[in-house]
Amino acid sequence: MRIPLSWLREYAQVPADASAEDIMADLVKVGLEEEDVHRPSDELSGPIVVGQVLSLEKEVASNGKTINWCQVRVVPEGTEQTLTGKGIDPTGVQGIVCGAHNFVEGDKVVVTLPGAVLPGDFKISPRKTYGHTSAGMIASSRELGIGDDHDGIIVLSNYGLDPEVGTDAFELFGLDDQAAEINVTPDRGYCFSIRGVAREYALATGTSFTDPTTTVVVSEASAAGHEVTLADAAPIYNVPGCSRFVTREVTGINPSLPTPRWMASRLQLAGMRSISLPVDISNYVMLELGAPLHFYDADKLTGGITVRRANAGEKLTTLDDKERELSTEDLLITDESGALGIAGVMGGASTEVWGTTSRVLIEAAHFDAVSIGRSRRRHKLPSEASKRFERGVDPHIMQVAAQRAVNLLVELAGGTETTNITDAGAQPADVQIQLPAGFAGALIGVDYTDEQTVAALEGIGASVEQNSAGFLVTAPSWRPDLAIKEDLVEEVARVVGYDKIPATLPVAPPGRGLTRAQSQRRRLLQGLADAGLTEILSYPFVSESQNNTFGAAQAGTQVKAISLANPISKEFRFLRTSLLPGLLETARRNIGRGFRDLALYEGGLVFLPGAQLGSSVLPPLGVKPSDEVLAELFNGVPNQPWHLAAVFTGNEASAAAGFAPRAWDWADALDAAHTVAEILGVELEVAQGNHQAFHPGRAATLKVAGEVVGYAGELHPQLLKDSDLPARTVAMELNAAALMEATPAVVVAPQLSTQPLATQDVALVVDQDVVAGDVLAALREGAGELLEDVALFDVYQGKGIEEGKKSLAFGLRFRATDRTLTADEASEARAAAVAVAADKFGATQR
Repeated sequence: MRIPLSWLREYAQVPADASAEDIMADLVKVGLEEEDVHRPSDELSGPIVVGQVLSLEKEVASNGKTINWCQVRVVPEGTEQTLTGKGIDPTGVQGIVCGAHNFVEGDKVVVTLPGAVLPGDFKISPRKTYGHTSAGMIASSRELGIGDDHDGIIVLSNYGLDPEVGTDAFELFGLDDQAAEINVTPDRGYCFSIRGVAREYALATGTSFTDPTTTVVVSEASAAGHEVTLADAAPIYNVPGCSRFVTREVTGINPSLPTPRWMASRLQLAGMRSISLPVDISNYVMLELGAPLHFYDADKLTGGITVRRANAGEKLTTLDDKERELSTEDLLITDESGALGIAGVMGGASTEVWGTTSRVLIEAAHFDAVSIGRSRRRHKLPSEASKRFERGVDPHIMQVAAQRAVNLLVELAGGTETTNITDAGAQPADVQIQLPAGFAGALIGVDYTDEQTVAALEGIGASVEQNSAGFLVTAPSWRPDLAIKEDLVEEVARVVGYDKIPATLPVAPPGRGLTRAQSQRRRLLQGLADAGLTEILSYPFVSESQNNTFGAAQAGTQVKAISLANPISKEFRFLRTSLLPGLLETARRNIGRGFRDLALYEGGLVFLPGAQLGSSVLPPLGVKPSDEVLAELFNGVPNQPWHLAAVFTGNEASAAAGFAPRAWDWADALDAAHTVAEILGVELEVAQGNHQAFHPGRAATLKVAGEVVGYAGELHPQLLKDSDLPARTVAMELNAAALMEATPAVVVAPQLSTQPLATQDVALVVDQDVVAGDVLAALREGAGELLEDVALFDVYQGKGIEEGKKSLAFGLRFRATDRTLTADEASEARAAAVAVAADKFGATQR
């Protein structure tokens, strides 16, 4: 919002020598953000004065162009020229060549004399052109930076001006004014007006403030005005799109009259283009009071006005001459002929005020912020009106704003006021908030006195009544953001001064720290990093085929997944059900850049929707949802367990002279899974597995207490080929959330014995389809308490082994806690283990 200082001075006590920088420095004290300074004099310097054309001789130049050789008086007749400098004629009459033809002898114009500088660092000096020495320039509005018209020079009579010759054009056109630009946050919509900013300036400086609404006397109605019906049959969140609709009528206006220079200058400095007198008046009132208005050519209206939602397929040509297809959510202003405009956003072309308009109907309405915001975004149609309605407009000043527009149309456009007034709907009730005594100080940490609290709240426009519980505060009508006691505390802190709040760090309450789940996640991530893996973070967005491949063990399964309404990429529009797609994509990218030996891992959420996804129940704004509504919303949120996954490709170390590195294999993926389980103190059950993303026969299913929690092994060759990844790439993924739930409350460290170890090996011949892990479990079961560990170290098929059989070699480690084991004791335990394997799988010793 740009604030012309001359305008601000009308309602706040701004020092005469205050600059735009001074204004912004004061407004920052009350929480507004400074943006920029706009000062025409920064790009424009004089002498620039009013001149009168004494003579005009048309001459045809050699290039065929007709120019005007003009004699222009720039000082009053009979007065000496006081300016000096090269090109300044002491007689007060300048010879100037001008190419424009929209003026005649006797016209008063704007003359830039030698020594002046125009926007773009264009310096004016005497120069020879078309056979004459032109000492100055007769200026157009664009050349002065005060408008877009470059077709002709400024003829002051067209602006309704008749100043004395020699008058300084800076003051005449408001070029000596300046504007401070501030950023208005969404909760401070009232500052999109001179009224609102003047109030804030008075708060910041402790000076007086004059509310412009108090200077407008609203006429009493003498008859019913234009018929208006509010018929919102489909309110959004049960809030009517229009709560109040005021109309006023002015007859006999002359829309062709020029906009007064003072008004056009203020509008331009405020960032708005001067268009026509009626439009400029509408914009002027909006900027002054913060209430957007709309003017209709009353003679083009058919019947009464109805405010309603759009019908399916309805269309409207807006003021920008674009035909727009309307949504049934759009709130419209209509008459018997159809739609006249999108409420609060932009009017329609059919009732636009033109040069022939003589009777104007003024609309001053209050629209729902949500409804206006949705229409503005839907049609990509930002406007100054929608900007204000979206942030909340004072519903109590509709009559005042309409009356202000009536007064200006009468004063400047020659209109006649009628007192046929419509005021449909009702203004909302005042919002009252109970502020407990001492609550502001307790929340902010500053000991505010009752006097400070009352003064701050009354300063923002609230009325305060002290009672036994503290203060009963009636929020000002232009502050829809004030709804609860905490909002009032924020205002007290802002007005008294943020600099009064001490900068002290809160003391953390004792006995708190990371939750159990947070601690476990950190330990797991750190544990894999300590094991030599590199952590990565990938996007959770995947394709449908990736979810179907990694999200289900069996091929052909259609995995239920969450599809994004507005994805970054159309291909990757689903939320992941597995971490492996992101890990594999990261591995592929690194391999493509020359990094071939990789051990990557990631911890993150996956998204597993249940039977219900989302909810058709949307709670209204500003109302606490019921327990049933909250339950329905939470039921629609997908399950989001935390997973851990790892991918290994290439070698575990780089090749070097005399050293041949070992390639990562399925055992490394399984070891990573075991590392996770050991950190949590969980027993991980490993069995031969089958998953469509993994190599048949080289995959393990990972279980805890009989429940599948993940997979590990070598990835499927076809998958690796399609993904441009090396053969024999291995991976693992675990539902770490399930492992953490299975973690015992206290993880007991294993007892360490000082007794010596007894090692025994055994090679067992079993059928080819017997799973090695099952045989290992049988050995563990039979060996008894003396067995400390058992591990498979060799699998052999070939010469000496019967066809259809295989040899599994295990290393068994025995140890007693209280004594040294004898060879016989170790052998006896080994024999017991072999017996169980023989009983279960027909195993024979090799």
